[in-house]
Amino acid sequence: MTTAPLSLEHIIKPSSIKQGKSPVLFMLHGYGSNEEDLYSFADELPNEYCIISVRAPYTLQPFGYAWYAIHFDNEQGKWSDDAQAIESRDKIRTFIDEACTAYHLDEADVTLLGFSQGTILSYAVALSYPEKIKRVVALSGYINERILKEGYTKNKFDSLKIYASHGQVDQVIPIEWAQKAPLLLDKLGVSHVFEEFPVGHGVAPQNFYAFKKWLEANR
Repeated sequence: MTTAPLSLEHIIKPSSIKQGKSPVLFMLHGYGSNEEDLYSFADELPNEYCIISVRAPYTLQPFGYAWYAIHFDNEQGKWSDDAQAIESRDKIRTFIDEACTAYHLDEADVTLLGFSQGTILSYAVALSYPEKIKRVVALSGYINERILKEGYTKNKFDSLKIYASHGQVDQVIPIEWAQKAPLLLDKLGVSHVFEEFPVGHGVAPQNFYAFKKWLEANR
């Protein structure tokens, strides 16, 4: 399928469904990566999904892209540009609407699959706009409450389901950060699964098969 000229660069794998609107899974890559990265999973995921892997809007030199900048400061240490992250949160929300219209997709059956920074944005979109998202696969990331929409705790989360996982020896994002997500999701009443794997900052085969099984069970 030829990609439409939408607000974010992307690549697409069409659904096996030939009639009517198909469910859609958007892939959001990590810091310094690109849309080709998670797309390597596409052929292994349920065929009924239209899969759209999205390129983050900010360019990193010499190559790669980011959803927001990460700054390294002698006084503050490493810190995230939350203003850019909020911009990206809403860029993703807009892009979801554009893509569902352009590719005739089911706007009531949207899944986000993120890795690392892409997971942080997936959480932000889903918790800020739960009426737009049905499922989230949150790999090797955490919830940054500073980039959630103001008043998000009043949202209705009845239809949202989240699968989250993290490496027990992740050297990039401490597992302690990820372990806070289930506590917040419990408070919000969001249906979720959280699993840990004996790996670093990546997706081990057993992790892949676990979230694939979850996707198949939560269609």
